[in-house]
Amino acid sequence: MSRNLVSELMVTMLGLALLVAAGTLHAEPMSESKPFAEKFVLLQLSDGEEEKQSKVLSVAGNLLEHYGTDSIDIEIITFGPGVRLMYADNSRRERITSLMAQGVRFTVCMNTISSIERASGNRPELHPESIPVDVGVAHILDEVEKGYVLVRP
Repeated sequence: MSRNLVSELMVTMLGLALLVAAGTLHAEPMSESKPFAEKFVLLQLSDGEEEKQSKVLSVAGNLLEHYGTDSIDIEIITFGPGVRLMYADNSRRERITSLMAQGVRFTVCMNTISSIERASGNRPELHPESIPVDVGVAHILDEVEKGYVLVRP
């Protein structure tokens, strides 16, 4: 190999390494469910009020409309009183199911659900497509470390 060819190859390899290190070039998509997403958002719901439930669903819908369903990955994480959003009999079930059909994930803190069960003697029935996580706040920390932006509407 000529010296110029080796030099060009080294410069190309260094450029690729810098792109990967800068996060511009991903070896794997950050989200398996949304491989082409450019934005990654966690919407936190830890309040039980109906107004807060409506607000978090509206924010998710507005983000999908603004960025398009393929360009944004949205997860709504519920814990504490916020888990009520994911009760099977929630009046917003149709809206939740519609957002799920557009790729929004809804996670539920099972630590909270277990606490509710211990206090009331009954385990609340959850939306069948909700995703259980052991500890909601720990899940938030893990996702933020991956690059998700946490928003509390």
